[in-house]
Amino acid sequence: MPAADKTPGTVRKKTIAAGPRKPVAPRAHPLEPSLLDSLQAVITGSLADDKAEEIITLDLAGKASFCDRMVIATGLADRQISAMAQHLTEKLHGAGLKRVQVEGAGVSDWVLIDAGDIVVHLFKPEARAMYALEKMWGADLDETV
Repeated sequence: MPAADKTPGTVRKKTIAAGPRKPVAPRAHPLEPSLLDSLQAVITGSLADDKAEEIITLDLAGKASFCDRMVIATGLADRQISAMAQHLTEKLHGAGLKRVQVEGAGVSDWVLIDAGDIVVHLFKPEARAMYALEKMWGADLDETV
């Protein structure tokens, strides 16, 4: 059994002290950029049709191993967020995406839609401010202080 690390501090502090990770290796089967752009257009169009607010797209290529892009949007009520998730899932299936997974649908402040190379987060305003994914994954992280 390996010995436990006896360094004082939390896991987060130890991670910060260890420094930045090595660059993320490209995924085995990424989508063509044109197909990725068309899926992103379907997603942002669907969200705009459903009156989502503050729709932003983050390019995570080379930063994350789980997706190439992230779309974040705000809905004002549970019903609106649920409807946005349902409509988006239907439109992605119509665009030829076979496997779309939805987490948190129903009554939730945060719904995640995994469309493979694009991950979509639908938040209520309070939850979006609390989690601040734009700050976590945004371009500000790339700038040196």
